[in-house]
Amino acid sequence: MTDTKPAVVLVHGAFAESASWNRVIEQLQEKSFDVTAVANPLRSVAGDAAYVHDVIVGIGKPVVLVGHSYGGLVITEAAAGNDAVIALTYVAGFAPEHGESALELSGKFPGSTLGAALAAYPVSTGGNEFAITTQAFHHQFAADVPAAEAALMAASQRPVTEAALTDGLPTTSPAWRTIPSWFVFGSEDLNIPAALQRFMAERAGSRGTYEIPGASHALSVSRPDAVTAAILAATGTAA
Repeated sequence: MTDTKPAVVLVHGAFAESASWNRVIEQLQEKSFDVTAVANPLRSVAGDAAYVHDVIVGIGKPVVLVGHSYGGLVITEAAAGNDAVIALTYVAGFAPEHGESALELSGKFPGSTLGAALAAYPVSTGGNEFAITTQAFHHQFAADVPAAEAALMAASQRPVTEAALTDGLPTTSPAWRTIPSWFVFGSEDLNIPAALQRFMAERAGSRGTYEIPGASHALSVSRPDAVTAAILAATGTAA
């Protein structure tokens, strides 16, 4: 890998897992980037962000931090006051203000149908965790992915705790206030409405906002070229 290039750290969101970045990873590695796809615990914003922060410290060089969906909250917290992070890329991701949660933001604009697609399960540490039902997953999460692949994604999805979805962003200095950010999302996202994503991008002073016509929430799987292009823009490298 070329040492002068930043590393790229990819943080998946709820109902996904690190292999959801595979097609993006392939494209970035072809351009000689050092890439790490973090296994996001999906337990709490503060705890998940602390883990991502540890990963960044271990890499030991400048990082472009990329977050999908709930992973956007995690990178916003993990990058706050972190000089190693030089850019942020939100991939259909939440870019919260202090105190805002995924649940609160998702209801800010109409269009999310996620609630009706979820099943809840109690966890031994208290409270519940959520997963998207097998029957609803294809339509809700990955409508532009072939059905057979969506079925695999449904089976390998990682549930998220209710606490993580209702946690307000802890930091009073969200990373997007001081770190350049880029946004890419689908026009047909049923988890996080496009209107909300446009709002967050504008609020963050996005350096580049890419709305992909017809794309679902599973953007890194269905439209890896668009996701990679946004990340490359954040690294300062032309696609």
